Amino acid sequence: MEQSTHSGNSIKISGNSKKIITRHSFLAIVFISFASFFLTACDDKTPQSTSKDQPSSSSNRTHMQQIKAPVAKKQDHWLEAHNDRRNDPYYWLRDDTRQDPQVLDYLKQENNYTERNMVHTKGLQKTLFEEMTERLEPNEETVPALEKGYWYWSKFEADKEYRIHLRKKDIPNAKQQVILDQNQRAKNHDFYQLASLEISPNQQLMAIAEDNVSRRKYQVRIQDLSSGKFFDEVIKQTSGNIVWANDNKTLFYVKKHKTTLLPYQVYRHKLGSDPATDVLVYEEKDDTFYTAIFKTRSEKFIGIDISSTMNSEVRLIDADHPDSAIKIFLPREKDHKYSVDHIGDYFYATSDLNAPNEKMVKVATDKIGDKQHWQQIIAHNTDNLLQDFLLFNDFLVVNERTRGVERITIRDHSGKLLDEIQFKDAAYSAGIGNNPDPKAQKIRYSYTSMTTPYSQFEYNREDKSSSLLKQDKILGGFDSSNYHSERLMIDARDGSKVPVSLVYRKDKFTKNGNNPMLQYAYGSYGYTVDAGFSISRISLLDRGFVYAIAHIRGGQMLGRQWYEDGKKLHKMNTFTDFIDVTKSLVAQGYADKNRVYAMGGSAGGLLMGAVINMAPDLYHGVIAAVPFVDVVTTMQDESIPLTTGEYDEWGNPADEAYYRYMLSYSPYDQVTTQDYPNLLVTTGLHDSQVQYWEPAKWVAKLRASKTDSNILLLDIDMTAGHGGKSGRYKAYEDIAKEFAFILDLNGINQ
Repeated sequence: MEQSTHSGNSIKISGNSKKIITRHSFLAIVFISFASFFLTACDDKTPQSTSKDQPSSSSNRTHMQQIKAPVAKKQDHWLEAHNDRRNDPYYWLRDDTRQDPQVLDYLKQENNYTERNMVHTKGLQKTLFEEMTERLEPNEETVPALEKGYWYWSKFEADKEYRIHLRKKDIPNAKQQVILDQNQRAKNHDFYQLASLEISPNQQLMAIAEDNVSRRKYQVRIQDLSSGKFFDEVIKQTSGNIVWANDNKTLFYVKKHKTTLLPYQVYRHKLGSDPATDVLVYEEKDDTFYTAIFKTRSEKFIGIDISSTMNSEVRLIDADHPDSAIKIFLPREKDHKYSVDHIGDYFYATSDLNAPNEKMVKVATDKIGDKQHWQQIIAHNTDNLLQDFLLFNDFLVVNERTRGVERITIRDHSGKLLDEIQFKDAAYSAGIGNNPDPKAQKIRYSYTSMTTPYSQFEYNREDKSSSLLKQDKILGGFDSSNYHSERLMIDARDGSKVPVSLVYRKDKFTKNGNNPMLQYAYGSYGYTVDAGFSISRISLLDRGFVYAIAHIRGGQMLGRQWYEDGKKLHKMNTFTDFIDVTKSLVAQGYADKNRVYAMGGSAGGLLMGAVINMAPDLYHGVIAAVPFVDVVTTMQDESIPLTTGEYDEWGNPADEAYYRYMLSYSPYDQVTTQDYPNLLVTTGLHDSQVQYWEPAKWVAKLRASKTDSNILLLDIDMTAGHGGKSGRYKAYEDIAKEFAFILDLNGINQ
């Protein structure tokens, strides 16, 4: 379900939109269990036969085999590196313009083939879609937050796809004001995404960043909130990252490179002026870094955050004097990443310098630029990962992860522990909430588990109590007591313990190896997939499925080392962890060995591709959403969006060691002559994170190589990108189709 999260005056839209700079889809897949993001028909060799050991799918499958699968032509395209010569016969499917008639015709054939092979599931898709959307509260509102004399909140109205943003003055009988109706902005567009909404310090102006193409190239517009009129200027090709200076007339934004889409330039815009005259404030020359901007908690500084996977640098602009010179908090250093905020007379920072799980320091405002002035306030702990922090005038709040389990602690400005907010579930997700006022003595935080809907609480420091402000209402007779979640630690082949979060419906589950199971994972970029609630997932649980999240290496569930052990030359651990989790869950009786399904998106789609090359017999069906599968070729091409910024994640194939290692697991390159599971692959024509041609080429190669008669489908959304469809309800169309694919394989048609 789409959520609106507020950070000060900034309203950032998450959930289905999945605004992430890396090849995440995932959050994508996680937020609405795709999450947003989250989240095949057979080749035409022989009619499909149903093994006596496999669940029988719909009887309508028989006629499917009469449908001829698209056959992509082969056209030699040789790639050479390190004395290695590879032929990529489907390279011709790459069209950067997305206008080549030959390519578009082939993609249309794939869509037609998918449509015809899934037509018999239309009734099931409709049932699933209705189940999921009918669980949504039709008229849903966020908890209002008070900031600078106004209460701000947003709401959904029944049957509308997008949020409406509102405010009212903090006075008796104040009238509410609609400041932005996304439904109006989305009119006449197949896709719409609001990336940011920023209110000026005097609360009179609003800047928004929007995309209606799904390439994550956002246009910025400015509105006078008194008159409701937009100013003439339109700022194009931005990252969606915008910040107001304190003069209420200067706006900073980040521009994207036209080809690579890397955010790399910071501009300063004066209200009412032509964007062509905007001043370039900073340009990052190293294309392995991403550039973003933010405003400190004190509102005294505008920060320019320049970061890669392993390194960072923060530059500072006086928010009261936006034309002033830039200062550097600390010059970038090799293998040193830090994040910064400011309140009172001090900057506070988390740093991984000689502290993989991060430590926290503070430094006087006039002493920045040199680490010798740093005062450590939270020491590094090998069992405790510092994830996030928020500064208040009188204290600070820290989101920590101890041995994989999240904690929210309250500390004084010297780092002394004052209190800890307690949680009860075995597997859950907790985070610092919307707290716009640094003077506050109450702290808002969020909580969810696999059986508990998204909840917002307020913690009172005086009596150390928490009160529930709002919990998402799940309609349709949902009762959390019907479900049970567990947290397991499973042995990987090298002796490591892999955390697993799982959930099932109590009256549908017996630990005897008879239940179907869907196993999900991501496993890249240090991104941790926590055990949160999902409205769509209920449809699987109610039909007897076990749902498991494997917190494999490459994520950061068990701290920084857990991430390091699943990247670059250790990437294979990500794949073997997933396989070992599957085997263990089957052996322990959580799943029927013949009804195990797997799902992952983006970098999690790479995971799916690698796993089915390595252990295809473990899975009856797999969903690979917007999958990053052509690893070597993509990482060799610096013109493709995000490539250069990800050398620290995968390695640079210009180095032969990395080239050879990538080649050993690259799903596209490792397709071989063997049986593969039933497979549904999804992509979007306008995907800016993983270009559509990667999954298209992969499916073509699989069709030409696989020896089975299982289903292989490619579903291309011709109007969307990495996050799939936009809109509160439309997003569930994709999820319903994906779940119908899996349920149909189980012979479940209602």
